[in-house]
Amino acid sequence: MQRLLSAASAPYNSGCDSQPRSNNGACMWAATVATATGLSTLALVFLMQSPGGIPSATAGYASVATSHPLVATSLAGHTQVPPQGPIRAQAPRSPFPDPEAHKPQDAPVAAASTNAGVQAAPQVRLWMAPLLALVSGLATYLVKARPLSPEAVPLTTVKIQRPIAMASATAEKPAPAPSAVKKGKRVLVVGPTGYIGKYVTMQLIQEGYDVVAMSRPKSGIGGNKSEADVQADFEGAEVVFGDVCDPESISQVFKDHQAEGFDTVVSCLASRTGGIEDSWKIDYQATSNCLHAARKNKVRHFVLLSAICVQKPLLEFQRAKLAFEEELMNAGDISYSIVRPTAFFKSLAGQVKSVMGGGPYVMFGDGQLAACKPISERDLASFMVRCIEDEDKCNKVLPIGGPGEAMTALQQGNVLFDILGKKPFFIKVPLGLMDFVIGILDFFAGFNPQGLEDAAEFGRIGKYYASESMLVYDPVAEKYLPGSETPSYGEDTLEAFFRRAVKEGGLEGQELGDAAIFSE
Repeated sequence: MQRLLSAASAPYNSGCDSQPRSNNGACMWAATVATATGLSTLALVFLMQSPGGIPSATAGYASVATSHPLVATSLAGHTQVPPQGPIRAQAPRSPFPDPEAHKPQDAPVAAASTNAGVQAAPQVRLWMAPLLALVSGLATYLVKARPLSPEAVPLTTVKIQRPIAMASATAEKPAPAPSAVKKGKRVLVVGPTGYIGKYVTMQLIQEGYDVVAMSRPKSGIGGNKSEADVQADFEGAEVVFGDVCDPESISQVFKDHQAEGFDTVVSCLASRTGGIEDSWKIDYQATSNCLHAARKNKVRHFVLLSAICVQKPLLEFQRAKLAFEEELMNAGDISYSIVRPTAFFKSLAGQVKSVMGGGPYVMFGDGQLAACKPISERDLASFMVRCIEDEDKCNKVLPIGGPGEAMTALQQGNVLFDILGKKPFFIKVPLGLMDFVIGILDFFAGFNPQGLEDAAEFGRIGKYYASESMLVYDPVAEKYLPGSETPSYGEDTLEAFFRRAVKEGGLEGQELGDAAIFSE
């Protein structure tokens, strides 16, 4: 199952700190959702076969499920009686109020009666129940073990209402060696310890900019990097510590550098999970905090790391990013470069190690549902730095991919098998399986929105990256343009990245960390 989720996962950079949840609680939730899914499945099967068999089926399945050692252990100590009245969703807060988005709704409390000693249903009717229970239970465990922020935020749809200046699809080479004009040009980087942020910060240092990197006091994977660690990572830059979620903390950074000021702010902030709350907290609000401080202090230019997938917004983090993009473009008193990269190399390499060990390459459908022009982290960092100086990148939205042709999942898998000298071994998973899991999670989210809304959103994220191309999209024709229409930059290829990963025996040093939804 982990391989399946890895095949559809996508990377996110880190933003603000949050506290991890306990694994015991995650196990309890997983067991509860798995049991409920199994009961629901049996009820549907017997409804089609024989309506009178529903009580017998639920009793039999409940008896078997609750007697299992793992389930019994997970449920131990959680005997609180649930509320018997209507359950109302908490009224959320957001910079984009929408009274209809989260209107409080009554959720029915399910009641079930069981009869002991009932004969189990025939095996031919039971096989779907444990399968779906396993899928939903595992998905719930993965979600409940992730950190979530405490505030709820409503769903908001944001549409760009005016034409956007786009980059041409001309292949570009990386920037030349550092030039003297960059000396003394001060740049503030927010989100410097994220997966892409660290490459951008190091590229700025290498090219001779006067860099101030604003980091969290505890950063890195699981917050395991201290302030001293971050300072050591960015030798040649001034590292300051604060919280981008706190406007006062950002203002203090500008006050401390008021004499010299900043020429440019580079934002590499992004939600660590893509969850509903975290997306609006980081992709919109925290980034907006930085823009407000930049405008107040007369910063000339703002470079934003966005994502190419926002051009077809079906997910909450995409809507949050678009909301900020619109705010930045409408500011009027600061120039901008909005960088929308395609997939990163690391986001396509989650199956390298398992394939090296003889495992299959897992993909959805026929492996040709979507395509992308992946770009290396080093090339993307170089492109973002060029946005500071290049006039042709000013006040534009810049979709950008790596060199070469667009590649489907099938093509990527064949490249990997060819490098390993192995016969291709693919497992093709129906995309409809994800729709079913998302539907189950959406249903249970009606009973506990805070706990399962993000679970369903993660499922939608996985489906999106499995079925939507990371190429330039034509919203009028409602189709992705040929790969040649997505601009290319850099020299690093995915094949060379795969070869290096195979030679080095894995992807150590390439960790997505908190940005990863699912690990290998």
